[in-house]
Amino acid sequence: MSPTYPMQELLALMQQLRDPEKGCPWDKKQTLQSLTAYTIEEAYEVVESIEQNDLTGLKSELGDLLFQVVFYSQLAQEQGLFNFQDVVHTISEKLVRRHPHVFADKEFADTAAVNANWEAEKAKERQEKDAASTSVLDDIPQSLPALMRAAKIQKRCATVGFDWQELPPVIEKIHEELDEVLAEVNRPEVDKNALAEELGDLLFANVNLVRHLGFDPEKILRAGNHKFERRFRALEQTIHAQGRTVQACSLDELETVWQQVKQME
Repeated sequence: MSPTYPMQELLALMQQLRDPEKGCPWDKKQTLQSLTAYTIEEAYEVVESIEQNDLTGLKSELGDLLFQVVFYSQLAQEQGLFNFQDVVHTISEKLVRRHPHVFADKEFADTAAVNANWEAEKAKERQEKDAASTSVLDDIPQSLPALMRAAKIQKRCATVGFDWQELPPVIEKIHEELDEVLAEVNRPEVDKNALAEELGDLLFANVNLVRHLGFDPEKILRAGNHKFERRFRALEQTIHAQGRTVQACSLDELETVWQQVKQME
């Protein structure tokens, strides 16, 4: 029978890893700052396991991600900031507060009303956290991937009414931004800084379209990346099977094989 490792035992293991005398040299030298890159990596590995339907791997990856939380909590405890139990209490209290329709008697008419209450609670929390906060955008992390952050900025602005209610102006904005990109491209002397700015506006407008259509732009682009990679690998295999290399083919030849790959799918 496999041994069990309850939460207290995991916390004890973490303390042992950080023991000044008998702990692991690598674990002992880590800081809150040094762990951040590993945390991001572990989160993406969880997502990859889910996308690949690797449920066995998911169990392991979730453990790795949980260990990150335990590690941060241990470091914070050593500095007299908080401990793991404080983390658990904080998230539990937050979940109860943000779900009055589940843990209290409040009722909402639909999902939109639930979401509106959620955003209102978050706004209240932002104000309590920082009395000087003046913007609904204040607590959106700068470290988020750009696509994800763009979507969060747009959603947050929508909560205060700064958003189109219909699709046509969203699409018109994309055409407008594309025209501005082409205007910069067609100048006698291209200003790369101005062009980069217009390209950023175009990308932001496209994120807005994806959001308005009800999709997560980060997930949509990830799926697009996977599809392109799958098709390109198939293109490589097809060309290699013909005794040729991709580099030796003309663009027209590559396009022909690309269309064949798409038809095969």
